[in-house]
Formats: sequence, C-alpha cells, structure tokens
Amino acid sequence: MLGIHDYWLFVVTGVVLNLTPGQDTFYILGRSVAEGTRSGVASALGISVGSLLHTAMAALGLSAVLAASASAFTVVKRLGGAYLIYLGARMLISAQPAELALPQAQRAGVLGAFRDGVLTNVLNPKVALFFLALMPQFIAPSSNTKIGAFVALGLTFVATGTVWCLILAISAGKLRGLFVRNPLGWRVVSRAAGGLFVLLGLRLAVSRQ
Repeated sequence: MLGIHDYWLFVVTGVVLNLTPGQDTFYILGRSVAEGTRSGVASALGISVGSLLHTAMAALGLSAVLAASASAFTVVKRLGGAYLIYLGARMLISAQPAELALPQAQRAGVLGAFRDGVLTNVLNPKVALFFLALMPQFIAPSSNTKIGAFVALGLTFVATGTVWCLILAISAGKLRGLFVRNPLGWRVVSRAAGGLFVLLGLRLAVSRQ
C-alpha cells in the first residue's frame, strides 16, 4: 500500500526513537514541572504540530534542500539554538511562586507553551534530516505515491510520539504539586528548567552535526 514496506519495523523504530531522551523530551519535562500539566500538554501538542510540519516538508522535498545546503542547515540550527536560549533566559528571569500566577497569565502560558513547542521542533534541523533519512528506507523506489507514503509514515510517527509526549507531560506535571506550597523549591525548579533550555540551545547552536 502506497509503496510502503516493513511497516511494522518502521513502527518499532519510531517507538524506540520516541522513547530515546532528546531535545523535545527535555523541553516537555522542563515546561511541565515548571508550569504544570496544562502547559506540559500544550508543549507536547506543539511538538506534534512541529513534527507534522516536518512531515509535510519531507513529503514535498523541502528537507532535501536543507540537507544539501550547509549554509541553510547552519542558519536554521542557530535560529533554533537561539530560540531555546531565549526560552531558558526568560524562565531564569521570571521564575516565581506558582500561587502568584493569575488566571490570565496561566491561559497565556498555555498558548505560549504550545507556540514554543511548535517553534522548538520546527527550528531543529536535525528533526527534518531525521525524517528525510528514516522514512525513505521504508518506501519502495518504484512507488508512484511517494508523497502519500511520506505522509502516512509521518502521521504514524507523530501519533506514537504524541502518546509518549503526553505521558511525559502528565507525569512530570504531577511533580509540580510538590512545589506549589514551597516558593523556594518553585524558583529552584523554574531556574533549573531555564538553565536546561539554555544548555540545550548552546549545544544545538555549536553542534557540527
């Protein structure tokens, strides 16, 4: 169907890769613990939307341009790193006890978490290269429906990844309750999460691969 072969192996490979801790995993964990389950879930859904955009890019061949152009790869990589550093710096500066948050700020935080999740994923060129490198291995060269095959495989990967990300977000969000009545602990967690984002951004920006 659609020229896809060894579909079961693709599913297993995707699940294993989703379970492997990476930039998206740490982003969701940090946001969930620092801001709560709602922001964590919003972050996870944002990551999923970003993955859908990467699926579309791979299907349309835009990822091939990124893979072939060293300068384009470098630009996107540095933009992604700079954005993560910005997120981390913002958390380091604005860390405050949970009980001071207002409903309006919480709603803005959920929307912001979703937006940041999308941008964090989209601005990671390694995700685009992953889609381009993995999915063609499971599509027959003679297939006349390669775009459909890319979309089908991409949606499969996003579906399994979304389930795992939501599990992470909900589990990590429950830990936040331990800090609600402890302002000092709240500040420590928020700043630790911010510091993690800064380190991830620096790592992405200076990475040569």
